Amino acid sequence: MSDIEDLDESEQLVERMLKSMERAYGFVPLVNQVLSERPEFFIPQVTLSKSVFNEPGALSEKERELIALGAASASSAEHCMMVHIKHAIRLGADREQIMEAMMIGSMIAMNKAQSYAFRKYNEAFEDKP
Repeated sequence: MSDIEDLDESEQLVERMLKSMERAYGFVPLVNQVLSERPEFFIPQVTLSKSVFNEPGALSEKERELIALGAASASSAEHCMMVHIKHAIRLGADREQIMEAMMIGSMIAMNKAQSYAFRKYNEAFEDKP
């Protein structure tokens, strides 16, 4: 197979993946829009993402979406939060579960910031009463 045929196959696969995302999300997330210009990055990332979020495993898809929502909350990733909220709702999560996932992520972010800040605080006052 020639490089041109490989490129054509990659471009077709990218188009199918983008259409699948649009059906699933109602839009194509910005990260995927940009990465789709580079199939060598886009295809492996989308394949890994599908494996992490959709393939059978120890956690249900709903649990995975709630974990992703907590991580997005901790990271202040507002666009990711909206995607994962929608998916969690679609998978049966209720308001309380979504709130708890966001609070857990927010607490982790706050504790991380405090841990860093208080270490610096202790360093600054190490030899002082």
